[in-house]
Amino acid sequence: MKQTKDKTYAFRVSEKDLVTIKNKAKKAKMTVTDYITQSALGKEVIIIDGLPEIVSQLKKIGNNLNQLTMLSHQGLVNTVKLDKTEESLTAIYWKIKELTKVVDSDGSV
Repeated sequence: MKQTKDKTYAFRVSEKDLVTIKNKAKKAKMTVTDYITQSALGKEVIIIDGLPEIVSQLKKIGNNLNQLTMLSHQGLVNTVKLDKTEESLTAIYWKIKELTKVVDSDGSV
């Protein structure tokens, strides 16, 4: 159940600190309120850089496999060489493994 945010609390902060907080919240794709609340409650905010590139690669590979499947069902392709696909999937696997190590080393997730 989501808690209702029914209380307002103002505090003073320097311009420099406010800019830093806003930048960190933006990088975490969170509102400033959510970022400050999570941080103040001792909950770790984890930012995983590089994930959009990995998702993009997976979509491209999936699209190529779907096209090959369609061509196979149409009888236009009988044999497919998937060496490059295997290499791409292996590279993606290792990138995800690296990201997982970073998250695990922080003791979160």
